[in-house]
Amino acid sequence: MAKTKQEKLDEKREREYARKHKRKYRLTPGDILFNILNYGFFTVFTLSCIFPFYYIFINTISQRSLVAQGKITLYPKGLNIQNYLDILKVNDVFNAFGVSLARTIIGTALMVAATGLIGYLVTKEEMWHRKVWYRFIIITMYFNAGIIPWYMNMSMLGLTGHFAAYIIPGIVAPYNIILVKTYIESIPAELEESAFMDGASFFTVFRKIIWPLSKPILATIAIFGAVGHWNSFTDSLILMQNNPKMYTLQHLLYNYLNQSSNLGSAMSSGNSSAAAAAMENALNVKVQKYTISMISVIPILLVYPFMQRYFEKGIMLGAVKG
Repeated sequence: MAKTKQEKLDEKREREYARKHKRKYRLTPGDILFNILNYGFFTVFTLSCIFPFYYIFINTISQRSLVAQGKITLYPKGLNIQNYLDILKVNDVFNAFGVSLARTIIGTALMVAATGLIGYLVTKEEMWHRKVWYRFIIITMYFNAGIIPWYMNMSMLGLTGHFAAYIIPGIVAPYNIILVKTYIESIPAELEESAFMDGASFFTVFRKIIWPLSKPILATIAIFGAVGHWNSFTDSLILMQNNPKMYTLQHLLYNYLNQSSNLGSAMSSGNSSAAAAAMENALNVKVQKYTISMISVIPILLVYPFMQRYFEKGIMLGAVKG
C-alpha cells in the first residue's frame, strides 16, 4: 500500500529529529581500559569453565595409546568413535543409564506436580490453617540431622535397595515451593475470580489457569530438579549397596574412578605380576572413565535449549527492574 504525502513527511521529520538528537559518545581511556579488563576476565573465566569438558571430550575421540601417554592436551589426535562403541559393551552401563534416566524423569515430574499444587494451595485463604502448613514445610529447610539418621530412617521405611528411595525424598522441595508460591501470588487475582464466578472449582482453576501461566517458574524448578536427580550418586552409594541393578550412572562412574586409583596403586607396588595386569587394564579404565563422564554430562546439557525461554523468565523472578 502506497504511503500518503503526510506519512512520508512524518517519516522525514522523524529521521531529521533522530539525526539532530543522536547522542555522540566517545570512549575515554578509562572506558577502553575497563572494557579490555572486563572482556579479558570473562573470556578467561568462560574458557576455564569450558576447557575441562573439552579436554575430556577430545580424549574420548582420540587414539587410546596417545591418551595413555598423556599426549592429548589441546586437540584430538587419531580421531575415532571406537571408545563410544566399546563403552556399550561394558557391563551394567545400559542398566545404570536407564536407572538414572528413569529417576530423573519420574522424580522431576512428581516434584514439579507436587510443588505446583502445594505452592498454589498455600496461597489460598480457604485452605485450613494454610500458614501453619506452609511454615511446617519451610522449617524443614533449617534442620538436617545428617547422613546416619537419614540412612536409619530410610532403612526403617524399607526403602534401601528400592527404586522408590530415589523418588520419595525429593517430591516435596521447600525451596521450590517458596518460588512457586511467590510466582503464583504475582498472577492477577481477577483471573481466578472470573473463573470462580463461572462455577470453576479450585482444581479446575489450577489446571486451566494457574498451571499454564506458571510455566516459567515450573520450568526453572524442573531444570533444578532434573540436574539434582541426574548428578546425585550419594543415595545410590549408600542405599543400593545390596542391589547393584539399582546403581546410577554416576555411581558406576564413581566405581571406575576407584578402580583407576586401585590400578595406579598396583602399578606402583613391587609386585610385578600385579603391575603387569594393572598396566594392561589401566588404559581401558581411563578411557572408559572419560567416555562415561561424557555420557553423564551430555543428556543434561540437552535439557537447557528446550527450557531456555521459560528458564530465563523464571530465574528473573523477583529481579529489580531498572
